[in-house]
Amino acid sequence: MKLTKKTKLLLGGIAAIATVTTLIFSLPKTGMNINAAASLVKSSTTESPLSKPIGVEKSTIKYGFVLDNFKVTKGEFKKNEVLGAVLQRHSVAYTQIDKLVKAAVDIFDVRKMRVGKSYTILTSKESEAADYFIYEPTPFFYVVYDLRDETSVKIVEHSIELKVKENAGVVTASLWNAIVDNGMSYDIAAKMEAVLAWQVDFHHIAKGDCFKLIYDEQYIDGELVGVGNIKAAYFKNKGKEFNAYYYEDENHTGFFDEEGRPMKKAFLKSPVQYARISSAYNLNRFHPILRRVKAHLGTDYAAPYGTPIQAVAAGTVTRAGRTRGNGNYVKIRHDKTYETQYLHMQKFAKGMKLGARVNQGDVIGYVGSTGLATGPHVCFRFWKNGKQVDHRRENLPPPNPMKGESFELFKEIQIELAARLAEIELPTEAETKAKKENKVIDP
Repeated sequence: MKLTKKTKLLLGGIAAIATVTTLIFSLPKTGMNINAAASLVKSSTTESPLSKPIGVEKSTIKYGFVLDNFKVTKGEFKKNEVLGAVLQRHSVAYTQIDKLVKAAVDIFDVRKMRVGKSYTILTSKESEAADYFIYEPTPFFYVVYDLRDETSVKIVEHSIELKVKENAGVVTASLWNAIVDNGMSYDIAAKMEAVLAWQVDFHHIAKGDCFKLIYDEQYIDGELVGVGNIKAAYFKNKGKEFNAYYYEDENHTGFFDEEGRPMKKAFLKSPVQYARISSAYNLNRFHPILRRVKAHLGTDYAAPYGTPIQAVAAGTVTRAGRTRGNGNYVKIRHDKTYETQYLHMQKFAKGMKLGARVNQGDVIGYVGSTGLATGPHVCFRFWKNGKQVDHRRENLPPPNPMKGESFELFKEIQIELAARLAEIELPTEAETKAKKENKVIDP
């Protein structure tokens, strides 16, 4: 049937009225106001909806809020700036700030906020006073301070995605350079040293030493934010090879060698991380202060003032005091056979006194130069059956390996990780140089 011009106009009007009615009754679901609906109807009378579909913008959601619903202010804490001053600039009453500070004490105290750290303020579009203050102390979590009538504080952890990463390096100058030049972070160096601290003397790394690693990288919202756990590590030091594999079950947790023996042994190789040996155990050393030959019955580890000194093994403090020669020192008995002593401390760690119990790795003091010392270092002394010996030459008994079903399950994982380590190729000098020039560094 052929429609007249008048009939076409009439049908068009009816269609427009029907569209308006549909949009108005759907407003609570779409969030659209009447003016916006009328605007859409106006456009629909001039342009076919089939030729150009109506787009729906995706809301911006962060920190659990739809940011489009707020006025958003972002900033960083400046020097000498405190939370109260920031909130007062956003019309938050002093009484409300006081309530918030008290509510936050046992959750995330506002005094922990630091210069340079980011914050976000959310303010209702109908208000001048801020509704929420969000503080990000680390990439891994944030703190939401609710500034409304009933103040509250909560810590929210980001969801972390783990991706397995493989990397390797060859030492040409130092381990640190080998790590950074191959695109890895300092965190990897610290984690690798923690894994192999009982096998490798990292104070005696040599040119040509090499390593391979399998580890987790941490991502939040697709952005690389940190390094997770090491799954497997290989290190070759002066021709000697060491392997470590992570394994966990209800009876065992930690790193193990190929035979299922714990990498963690009774004694650490050194009481100070990232230090160098400035003077070794020597029965005929010329003393730099006394100016005569005097046996040096310890090993000196040079490090900056204030560097933490760790107990190399669990034990009980038998002395914590000061003498003219030793300066501030601590002595620890570990069992019936072994004792260790740590000299020239700047100061003791809190709680260091006669009878105090310490665990392996606990900080017992800090590097200094008290007593007869020419510079900051710790003189580490190792006693065996009441006699001082060179701890670097001691062959201490290895721990027992895991057995039974645990060992069988461990071997399945270990064999797979060992195969993956073997496939990792060591970088050439050209590849390392290219990474260094491109500054491809993990966080």
